[in-house]
Amino acid sequence: METLIEIDKFLIIFLNSLGSDSYDFIWLLITNKKSSIPLYLFLLFFIYKKFPIKEFLKYLFLIALLILFTDQISGFFKDYFQRLRPCHDQDINSFIRIVKEGCGGLYGFFSSHAANSFGIATFFYLTLKNYSTLFKYLFLWALIVSYSRIYVGVHFPIDIIFGICFGIFSGYMFSLIFLNKKNLYNAL
Repeated sequence: METLIEIDKFLIIFLNSLGSDSYDFIWLLITNKKSSIPLYLFLLFFIYKKFPIKEFLKYLFLIALLILFTDQISGFFKDYFQRLRPCHDQDINSFIRIVKEGCGGLYGFFSSHAANSFGIATFFYLTLKNYSTLFKYLFLWALIVSYSRIYVGVHFPIDIIFGICFGIFSGYMFSLIFLNKKNLYNAL
């Protein structure tokens, strides 16, 4: 386990050092949750146009549950494992570029940004891939958002990798609920 943690610390120092002051504003924009609002509005508009109102509302309900689920489980893991964020880790914080003002909470395992973005990408892709192949590009968006957390110095790569895996798992599970409409309608 110590070797894995050392590799993770080496990777954050290496990946974070690839950044440049010239591009910091772009990565700060990407890492800001509000910057994804136009994408979310587009996705909501798309499902509003494609589904009847009752199904649209159930879709919204599942998306809200998915985000709540990934966010709360991430918070539970952070409190349970209590792994310091790189910007709070005295062993390495002098070796990394901390781009973001304010580091966030004390603990960072696992990344809720990665879990939420990959959960949303997986859910939308699996439930809407029959309407357009463009939904596969949501994974590129989720990957960029996830990497931004390393760039700004608030998450280790393992935090991101685990967040990605948990997000994909969560999005998959919630898509199964949505795609099994008869059981969902009966439950609601």
